[in-house]
Amino acid sequence: MNDKNQDSPRAFDWLRRPSAKYSVFTLLAIGIAAGILFWGGFHTVVEATNTEQFCISCHEMEKNVYVEYKETIHYTNRTGVRAVCADCHVPKEWGPKMVRKILATRELYGKAVGSIDTREKFEAKRLVLAEREWARMKANNSLECRNCHSLESMDPEKQKQRAKRAHLLAVKNNETCIDCHKGIAHHKPAGMKEDE
Repeated sequence: MNDKNQDSPRAFDWLRRPSAKYSVFTLLAIGIAAGILFWGGFHTVVEATNTEQFCISCHEMEKNVYVEYKETIHYTNRTGVRAVCADCHVPKEWGPKMVRKILATRELYGKAVGSIDTREKFEAKRLVLAEREWARMKANNSLECRNCHSLESMDPEKQKQRAKRAHLLAVKNNETCIDCHKGIAHHKPAGMKEDE
């Protein structure tokens, strides 16, 4: 019993001391190389999940919201600038992006259990899904919208009167994009309240 107690502390000694076989420099170089490979792989996977091709690889997205998005100005416009799924649904800043990716695992669960795998199931949950996304965008001050659009940079004199009034009022009331622009890239869900 005494031998076991003495062996236990020695079992982890190799974690605290440099290796007798390899120099500290070699171990450090291996650690840095492993870190770079891990970080590069992690970053590659994160960026791959931000592509339009990845987003529409699920038929739930391709057959529902992607079809609607293709009818909007964010898909085709006079300038040829296109906003893809991640531009509106994933923040560009690293911290908020990682939070969004973690929260998106809920979508993987939905995919696994087939909660929106038919058009009928999708439409039945559409209002709940939209409200969840609108709340997220409201909470982050429409961060994704503001990566391209800025109320401060808009020239109200070049806007139509209705847009000019709305944007000036939004600045005055400290509103965010999603307060007025629900349904900008997808159809509004059935059952929405009038003030949404």
